[in-house]
Formats: sequence, structure tokens, C-alpha cells
Amino acid sequence: MTINLEQTNRAIRHTCTSEFGELKKVVVCPPTHMSISEIINETQKHYAEDNIDETLASKQHRTFVQTMLANGIDVYSLPPSDKLPEQVFTRDIGFTLGDTVFISHMGSDIRTGEEEILKSWLRENHSSFTALSGHSVEGGDVMIDRDIVYVGISGRTSSEGLDKIRGALPEYTVYPIPIEQSYLHLDCVFNVISPTEALIYTPALREQEIGYLSKRYELIEVTKEEQFTMGTNVLSIGNKKIFSLPCNSNVNAQLRKRGYEVLEVDISEIIKSGGSFRCCTLPLLRK
Repeated sequence: MTINLEQTNRAIRHTCTSEFGELKKVVVCPPTHMSISEIINETQKHYAEDNIDETLASKQHRTFVQTMLANGIDVYSLPPSDKLPEQVFTRDIGFTLGDTVFISHMGSDIRTGEEEILKSWLRENHSSFTALSGHSVEGGDVMIDRDIVYVGISGRTSSEGLDKIRGALPEYTVYPIPIEQSYLHLDCVFNVISPTEALIYTPALREQEIGYLSKRYELIEVTKEEQFTMGTNVLSIGNKKIFSLPCNSNVNAQLRKRGYEVLEVDISEIIKSGGSFRCCTLPLLRK
């Protein structure tokens, strides 16, 4: 069953130095009140007429959580609010870099308030955090790989927000990656899956950054069609296990060819709002 942090009377350990280490503790939020009530990205524009089937989204999310639990991950759940239709995407409202949990400054008004719930929840459970305020930063644009933190400069994360992260993490190299503004977050077009491999949708990035990343990783190209169905937005849980959508067959075949165990879980109702497995998880502890 999902562990409830409110029942815990001691602080939860939090540390994260990669996107691919063994995931031990993660925060989610059920899509109980999920809807496309205000179009805030291109994916939502496509699905606005259909909107979200909350019952189906909740069922799919439960299957995702159960699969994480079956793989030895402690899953903690935030309380959903009927005033926050995007709350399922917990990665955006906070992110763990090194030993620090950062709270985002949301770049969209409809998501304002999500960060206050996370702050309250962490306080109640004796967990420290650092709030980033004044300039927009969202966790979907922030990615850590050992000594480097990548920060997407997008419609949701500003250059000033990048400076906030850089100031808070003087021991890390913070590398900006501007992305084409029609794409929501960095993790919608790029994702590090091992010390030597990364998924990428190159049309969204500039040649300068592609050249830099190609020297650090083997870049696995995602097609235009599978970018739209969140092909880069996989979730690595360590030991070469990775969550990916069943519909992204090309991505999944490439991962299996490289020796990954692909955990195919259908959250197709949730991705209608513009996020997938990585977006739906806020890692607190990776080993």
C-alpha cells in the first residue's frame, strides 16, 4: 500500500545525485481532480475537447504506484486539492539535488498553490527544504547527473531562475539548455538514463547544446511521434529498470536492445495533460 508521510514521526532521508540511481523514496499525488480546465501547453490543446477521464486516470496512476511498490520503492502521497488540476505532476513542484529538496516557483498561475501543499507536508514530517522564489523554476526543467545539473530554459523556467539554482549549488556545474518554447519542459525532450546514455528529441534543442551532450552521452533519438507521446519522459528506477509507455514501441525497443528491463505501464490518460512518468514523480532518495 502507499505509505502516508503524515503517519511518519521522523524525518525522511533525502538525497539524489542522478536520474538513474536506485530509486528508494518518491512523492506522488493521485489525479483525483485532474482536468484540462485552462490550456497551458500544446499537448493539452490537442486533447482539450476530450479532456481527462478522472476515473481512468486514477486507475492508471494506481497501477503505476503499485508497480513502483512491487519494485521496492517507498511511495508517499500528497493530499490532492480540488483547486489544483495539475497536481499529479509532482516533479514540477519540487526536486532533490544533492542533499537538498528545492521547492519550485511555478511558472503558470493555474499551478500556484501546489508548492504550498508540498511545503506544509514536508514541515509536518520534519523534512527540510529550500524554497526558490521570485523567478520561475519548475522541476521538469531540472535534471542532475553526478557533478552537473542541467536546467532547461523554457516557458516555465527563466534565466533568473537558473541563477537561483546556480547560487544555491556552488559545488555543481549548472549547465543551461534553452529549448524551443512550444515544448513544456526539458524532460519532454531530453532525459539522462545512465552515466553514458540519454534520450533526446533534437529538433527542440540548439546545435550548441546537442554538440555538448553528444560528447558526454550516447544520444538515443526519439521520433516526432513518440516525443508527442512523452517518449523521453521515462522514469529510471535503477538496476537498468525503466518505466515507459507501451505506445512508445520504438523507444522501448531501443532500450531493450541496450539491456534495459522496460516496465510498460499505461498512463495514456494522464499524458493528455502534458506529462508522463518522470513528471508524476518527485524522487526524495536515490542510492
